[in-house]
This record gives sequence, structure tokens and C-alpha cells, in this order.
Amino acid sequence: MPATVVLGAQWGDEGKGKAIDQLAPLSTWAVRFQGGNNAGHTIVVGDTTLKLHQIPSGVTSKECNLVLGDGMVIDPWVLDEELSRWESLTGEKPEGDRLFISERASVILPFHKYYDSADKVVGTTGRGIGPAYRDRIERVGIRFTDIEEILSDQKMIDETVARMNKQLETVGYNKEITASELSSELQWILDRFGHAIKPTGMMVDLALRNGETVLLEGAQGALLDIDQGTYPFVTSSVVGRANATHGAGIHPGHVTDCFGITKAYCTRVGNGPFPSELSLDEGPGQHMAQVGHEFGTTTGRPRRTGWLDIVALKDAHRVSGYTGLVVTKLDVLGGLDEIKICIGYELDGKPITHFPTRASDVERCVAIYETHSGFPALADEDWISMAESSRKDGTGYDA
Repeated sequence: MPATVVLGAQWGDEGKGKAIDQLAPLSTWAVRFQGGNNAGHTIVVGDTTLKLHQIPSGVTSKECNLVLGDGMVIDPWVLDEELSRWESLTGEKPEGDRLFISERASVILPFHKYYDSADKVVGTTGRGIGPAYRDRIERVGIRFTDIEEILSDQKMIDETVARMNKQLETVGYNKEITASELSSELQWILDRFGHAIKPTGMMVDLALRNGETVLLEGAQGALLDIDQGTYPFVTSSVVGRANATHGAGIHPGHVTDCFGITKAYCTRVGNGPFPSELSLDEGPGQHMAQVGHEFGTTTGRPRRTGWLDIVALKDAHRVSGYTGLVVTKLDVLGGLDEIKICIGYELDGKPITHFPTRASDVERCVAIYETHSGFPALADEDWISMAESSRKDGTGYDA
């Protein structure tokens, strides 16, 4: 059976969880394949709103197995907090029952957060994501499968601590990590999550070969991709379709659908170029921020807002080849007199229709807009009625 990919098509915060809420009940597995707790999604259970960062959004579908995949960097302490909140809300303890951690995933340790807090360069979330991926690339990071072996070898503990302290010294962090601290941290992880650490790639592959359906959940968005985004103002992992199956531990031939999620306007958290950006202090930009409640799930920082950028969206499609596009927050634009869409740029006075590679070039781009008449703000029931009237016969999906 097929695998379906859900990806952010902008700078993250597009509303991927809303699409996943619709798809998860149709899936028996939901897999996060990259990133860590720098991602954030909001789910609603009854009257309670819950903010999650590592647990897949498919958690709300009780028949759906959950995987923190090979390509992730996982903070076990944050995961413990999330699972505790989920248990207090629902009474369920999914870890080891229907939530599994890839043995190939990397561990975020307190060391990584110490380093990140002392070496902030591009407006990161400070959660140790970049340092954990750096250790992975340098082949010195600790994977979940490595914990038991390291705990049994004091030499490995001592060498790891020496390396960590040397790295902390380079960024001026004045606290040393001890061998006993690292051992205690690793032992806690093993005690807390050992029963949930599994060869998840093989499990998901077997499920697909047995006719089950898999949902691959992306984090962040296309324009934050380490290779294809507005480098260096990007995340530390590959965000696009090509990494979805690799980070899940399955082959790409399983994928039949890839949905790109985009808002009807743009938002961005943190530093980096944003050609269609508007002022948050007045006008449409302020309207989007206030009506759309634009604050980061992970950081709480106000999101920068701007008009929908078709140039950037086409670039995201070029890389990931979306088979479908899901547009969220169209209702936020209700009440504006006019709505603009960015259809091109001027770079140093010359018109272009592609997204530049260099962030410095993107910074100098002046958006070229197409202007449309606005529409009135509608009540929730009016939007529901409109969606129902546009529903395709027999498909169950909105047009």
C-alpha cells in the first residue's frame, strides 16, 4: 500500500497538522522523518489545546502507530514531558505500545543545548538541533542504538566527555560536563525509553508490504531546507520529499502522494530574507498577525507576515513535486480591501521569476504583485457551508 508525504511549502508553520488530522485516520502509521523539537504543532483534544514538538501529529488517531524516525534528532527529556502531558490528557501511554523511537535516531543531550545557547548565529531555537546534527555529520554523535554499548565502556564515556568539554570551551561555555553526568543521562534515557527503541525502518517497510498505509510527516518548510532554502538562514536537515523516505528508512517507490501545505499568505519566524514581507505595525501585515494568531508554537516569537509568494512556492514544488496543494488560513484574509500575490521579483532593477540561490540576493529582491479585490470576513459557519458546497462528489476531500 502507499505512503503519503505531508510537507511544509513555505517557512514552516503552514498548518501541516490540519492536513495530517484528515489523513491520519486513513493511515496505520505516522512517521516523523527529520528535525527535532525545533518543530511545533498544535492539536486540539476536546476542549484542550496541546502543543507538541516531537510526537507525530497522528497521535490523535488512536489506531495509528507513531514513529520518531531515523532522520530525527530527539530530545528525550522534552519527549518525556510531551508524553506526560498526553497521558494526563487522555490516560494513554503510547510509548512502546504504538509509539516507537528509531534506533538510528540521534540523541540530543544537555551538552548540545549548552553549546547552542553559547553559539547562536542565525536565530536558531536554541534547542540543540544544529549541534546534534553536526555531531552526526562528524560521526561522533550518539544514536539511541549506541547508548547501551557506551554505558558498558568507561573509555567511551571518558572520550565523549573530553570531546564535549573541548567543544564547549571553543564557544566560551564555562561549565564542564563530568563522566558521571553523561552516564546518568544515558542511563535515564535507557530506563525511560529502552522498551520503545526499535528498528523502525524495517517495521514500517514490513507494514507497507503487508498492505498498510503510511503517513510521512515533515517538519519546518521548504524554504528552511539546509540545501534548498535561504541558506544560511535555514534548519539543519533536508526538509523535502527526497528525505521523507530516507529519513523514515524505506525506499522512495512507496510514495504515491505528496501534499505541500501553504498558507494563503506567508509567515516566517526568526532571521532571513522575506521578499513579500509586510509591517507588523499596521495594515495587512498587522491584520494577518492578529487575526491569524501568528506566534511560533516552539519559540513563542511573533511571526513575520507577508503576501503569498508564488515564486517561492514554485521553487518548493520544483524540489518536492507536490501532487496536491493544501491552502490554509484563507479566512484570515477576510476583511481586507485588497489581496496581493507576489508573482515575480525585481533584483537590482531586473525582473526575475525564479527564487535566487544566495540569501543576499533574495534580500535585495523587490516583490512584483498581482492585486485582487478582497472579500468580507465570514463567520465560521459560513466557511463550513462554503467548503461543503465545494466538496467533490464521493472523494471526501474539499475542492
